[in-house]
Amino acid sequence: MKIDILTLFPSMFDGFLNESIIKRARDNKKVEINIYNIRDYSKDKHKKVDDYAFGGGSGMVLMPQPIFDAVDNLKTSDSKVILLTPQGCIYNQKMAYSLSKEKHLIFICGHYEGFDERIRSLADLEISIGDYVLTGGEIPSMAITDSIVRLLDGVIKEESHEFDSFNNNLLDYPVYTKPVEYRGMKVPEVLLSGHHANIQKWRLEEQIKRTEIRRPDLLEKR
Repeated sequence: MKIDILTLFPSMFDGFLNESIIKRARDNKKVEINIYNIRDYSKDKHKKVDDYAFGGGSGMVLMPQPIFDAVDNLKTSDSKVILLTPQGCIYNQKMAYSLSKEKHLIFICGHYEGFDERIRSLADLEISIGDYVLTGGEIPSMAITDSIVRLLDGVIKEESHEFDSFNNNLLDYPVYTKPVEYRGMKVPEVLLSGHHANIQKWRLEEQIKRTEIRRPDLLEKR
């Protein structure tokens, strides 16, 4: 898979790309992630990428030319262009699985007060990571990239994400490690029994119980 991210702040991605699972996935050629500075595509001699909004209002608006040229330069027949915006559809695990099957993703990170409305015509999909507003699309692009890359073949063991929260509209089950007892809190006996069928049954029951308490809306979807 190839992921291209268009941003005004490339250095924000330095740590993200060079730590943990993302770094290993890149090193092992499971994914190619490229960061492009939108300013590099500006035709303005001062590399200007924003201007005031017609009709007035506070803040600056991203101009279409640099972003259109960037997408034109990167896009192929295999590309899916994603605009990161609070107005997009709310991201979830089902979308992560779907996007992990794509060959090439292009993320457009908005910033400032927003972007020229015509930029929307470039997007195949508009995504929001929640009902709140951030200063830009950089953090959402990292969150979505992370959620996708971990699902790619060979990045982590399949069983590591098979029972993730939100798979089958259930939250994940509780997990424990050593010691067996800590500050009076004990590991459930069933997990020490070695009886795999009982363990699986307990885990499913715990998933349902936890989802009923914390996210009953997910059970309605089941």
